[in-house]
Amino acid sequence: QVQFVESGGGLAQPGGSLRLSCAASRTILSIYTMGWYRQASGKQRELVAQIGTGGSTNYADSVKGRFTISRDNAKNTVYLQMDTLKVEDTAVYYCNALMSPTLVYYSWGQGTQVTVSS
Repeated sequence: QVQFVESGGGLAQPGGSLRLSCAASRTILSIYTMGWYRQASGKQRELVAQIGTGGSTNYADSVKGRFTISRDNAKNTVYLQMDTLKVEDTAVYYCNALMSPTLVYYSWGQGTQVTVSS
């Protein structure tokens, strides 16, 4: 089993930035496509960004051009740089290893809360 620990969330103003980190308990980043997901209150969890083992990236249309996913295999850590934040980015953010956009390999971590408000 692998555990994920997400951090870096907090309160930001619209237009601001935050950088999230996700540390994996085992060396898996070079094996799996990794993704950042978010779940807003009352909504389903959605995939917002993914990074393949070769470094290719994909983003949900709602965050394209504003969010950047990256990873450091040596540190077993995935990052999400979030710029030009919007109120609608408010959610709990999670990471996991993707099996498909809707299926993941491991249990979810605690997530990190991102709140965008003026």
